[in-house]
Amino acid sequence: MWPSQASGIQISDEVVKGFQEIRTRHQGSDPNERYKLLVFRVSDDEKFIIVDQEVSLKMKDLKDSEDIFKSIVNVFPTNECRYALYDCTYENKESVKEDLVFIMWAPETAPLKSKMVYASSKGSLRSKLQGLKIEWQVNDLSDIKDTSAFLEKLGGRQSIKSLEGKTL
Repeated sequence: MWPSQASGIQISDEVVKGFQEIRTRHQGSDPNERYKLLVFRVSDDEKFIIVDQEVSLKMKDLKDSEDIFKSIVNVFPTNECRYALYDCTYENKESVKEDLVFIMWAPETAPLKSKMVYASSKGSLRSKLQGLKIEWQVNDLSDIKDTSAFLEKLGGRQSIKSLEGKTL
């Protein structure tokens, strides 16, 4: 376990293991079994950050999705905070890129205590997830209505040609 300095909540070993798997894209494994979205939550006893297996998505879960972006954002609970790692594949003017995106979902409707716990634990969690270039803080459903705000995080709508193989 890895203690969080600010909140006292520990980061479970399964979170670090999940990060390693999604970061290396689980080399040699069946591509359909690779995680595309790994969601973390604070445990019910508020002692650990754990993997939320119920809403984490693998490639096979998204293969037939018309809009992968909407499929991903729809897993976040309406009234609860979450962290997530999204293994994003996109194409800009130069090349196809794969980046891990750290997402903090803290909706306006979540309890204030929950938002404070997630905010105070975020830094410690991020320090265990080395090499993340992109962070996206989402506080409102309008932030995730369409891909525009997300594309800005990736470098701007004008420079992104496709997201998850779908032309924009």
